[in-house]
Amino acid sequence: MRAITIPEPGGPDALVWSEVPDPEPGPAEVIVDVRASAVNRADLLQRQGHYPPPPGAPAYPGLECSGVISATGADVAGWEVGQEVCALLAGGGYAERVAVPVGQLLPVPAGVDLVDAAALPEVACTVWSNVVRLARLAKGETLLVHGGGSGIGTFAVQLGVALGATVVVTARAAKHERLRELGAAHTVDYREQDFVEEVRRVTDGRGADVILDIMGASYLPRNVAALATGGRLVVIGMQGGRKGELDLGALLAKRGTVAATALRSRPLDEKAEIVRGVREQVWPLVEAGTVRPVVDRRLPMAEAAQAHRLVESNDHVGKVLLTTA
Repeated sequence: MRAITIPEPGGPDALVWSEVPDPEPGPAEVIVDVRASAVNRADLLQRQGHYPPPPGAPAYPGLECSGVISATGADVAGWEVGQEVCALLAGGGYAERVAVPVGQLLPVPAGVDLVDAAALPEVACTVWSNVVRLARLAKGETLLVHGGGSGIGTFAVQLGVALGATVVVTARAAKHERLRELGAAHTVDYREQDFVEEVRRVTDGRGADVILDIMGASYLPRNVAALATGGRLVVIGMQGGRKGELDLGALLAKRGTVAATALRSRPLDEKAEIVRGVREQVWPLVEAGTVRPVVDRRLPMAEAAQAHRLVESNDHVGKVLLTTA
């Protein structure tokens, strides 16, 4: 089979479409013939040599995929050869085939194209596990989403609205119209506006109940300032750096919570639990059309370098997909 390999860390041209050995399924795994994968920020970091896959994961990038089951392990029950699926991965999505633990499989939601389904697993699991399970976003609350134009952001907007929250997003001005179409009540141009002031303005000074943050250190003081009393800040990325100053006095005054999570490095049982929650609580919303995959464009897998350039430019809205056919 072929897969995207990284012989040496570097820029987008470090990605090479190469012949590699076929995967074999473990007892509790299936082989998925990949139709599409999606580009995530973690893939860019892995390409640069900053985010190696966890032990036992394939060396190839790709944290999610969609495709068709072509083989099953000896202990697999409930999944069949020929079934269309999408999957959360620890790596290996940029390939023609990948071995997937059964706990990380999801059926393709009714009404969703098989290729577009590759845009769902990583964002659905990330957003649900952080915004719903950890931060407990409730109806009537305000959700602030940073990086609203990303795959994570576009999904979080839709899920927040579906849960009855008022959603505020930060993004480039060029993406605001699309985000409002997805349900964002308020859009903030982070290059021209102070998101703390804007959140206070649109909430009559109350602040955001939940903040989903991809920036990390550079936004930490302002995120705390933007929290409502009892607010919950969840950090899922470090695009703005690893180390920041936390004003504990400000956090105490608001009785606030700061949490930071990662998905890729979790044990298999934790990932399986998250996937079950997504299937039970999120998939019905997708099948009803309330939440949909947002796909900026599809590119052939062999053009992964161009896909990485596009994601690095931040000019896309939603997911950039890589297809095998």
